[in-house]
Amino acid sequence: MPDPARLRDSTQIVLHRDSLDGIRCELEHNFMLTIVSASGECDEWLRLIGSPVEIKNASQFLGRHGVSLP
Repeated sequence: MPDPARLRDSTQIVLHRDSLDGIRCELEHNFMLTIVSASGECDEWLRLIGSPVEIKNASQFLGRHGVSLP
């Protein structure tokens, strides 16, 4: 049985909201992702959720735009 943490890592990215300044529209246009607040009450963090392929491609996109992933 697959490790749930490993599956989570391949289907989501959690990053600070400010990381998407200026690129969020392009990210949403180019990738099939769901973007939600990751921290509940505080809107400081975002969770990008998608298929493993979309997450991999979105990670590469973010890297090209200078966003470092945790």
